[in-house]
Amino acid sequence: MTNPSASSALGNDPAWPDLPLEAWQDTYATLHLWTQIVGKIRLVLTPWVNHSWHVVLYLTASGLTTSPIPYQGRTFQIDFDFIDHRLVIRTSEGAVQNLPLRPCAVADFYGEIFAALRALNIEVAIRKKPNEVAQPIPFDQDLEHAAYAADYAHRCWRVLAQADRVFKAFRARYLGKCSPVHFFWGSFDLAVTRFSGRRAPEHPGGVPNLPDWVVREAYSHEVSSCGFWPGNEAIPFPAFYAYAYPEPKGFPDAAVGPEGAFYSPELREFILPYAEVRQADSPDGLLLEFLQSTYEAAADRGQWDRPSLERGISGKEPTFPKA
Repeated sequence: MTNPSASSALGNDPAWPDLPLEAWQDTYATLHLWTQIVGKIRLVLTPWVNHSWHVVLYLTASGLTTSPIPYQGRTFQIDFDFIDHRLVIRTSEGAVQNLPLRPCAVADFYGEIFAALRALNIEVAIRKKPNEVAQPIPFDQDLEHAAYAADYAHRCWRVLAQADRVFKAFRARYLGKCSPVHFFWGSFDLAVTRFSGRRAPEHPGGVPNLPDWVVREAYSHEVSSCGFWPGNEAIPFPAFYAYAYPEPKGFPDAAVGPEGAFYSPELREFILPYAEVRQADSPDGLLLEFLQSTYEAAADRGQWDRPSLERGISGKEPTFPKA
């Protein structure tokens, strides 16, 4: 397996930039909390959607967006721009507020974004405690996290944008219920989830600083899920992941591809180090191999009704009219 922390110019696709966790950990921690503040604004003002799909952010051509948020007969949206490094709030009336993205404490970012919202006549309050992080500090009191390395924020967005593109191609193969490709700010990962259509056993919960009822509703039905995240203490490098809930018998022992993928007993997930993808001759092909083989490991061992759930599995592709 390629050393996931190694950086080599050989075989690297420049569209897939290097993103060593140790080089931008402080920026990552700060940006994680900034996205939580923005995501919670969307959460408060958006009608509840199953599996918490109403709280997520989406990739754009320059960063991340809330998509339109309803507010008193108007709409507004909040965009992270990782090219010009600014936060942009736009309303359906044409009003705009811009905040620079620069080294800035979470408490200051929190104050600035709510001041900008008030300037747009938008009054909203969020729960100030971060989710899914250890030892959370209320946003308006957090002076500890204040790093912003623009180059690495830009690199992270570029990786997410590439993953978003490949995940959407993978998602298009599925006819059953499937999530959008979306960015979860709680765990700072990009994900897409396929559903078998059957109910799942109740999830035990236990996610740090996340209500158990939210987790149980998210995993109310059988899933095969995959995604990308920049790494953490358990996996200290950026990686793609795939898991099944409930995990079917034999899933950890499944032979999945490509060669660099492995099963983590601690996370109960298959892991493909990002380095394997960015150094491949065909990053798209390698990543799709991982996504497809891990899904098949879950679906076959879980006895999913694959012929009715997958496009083309019967050998006959559907045809669609061309515009």
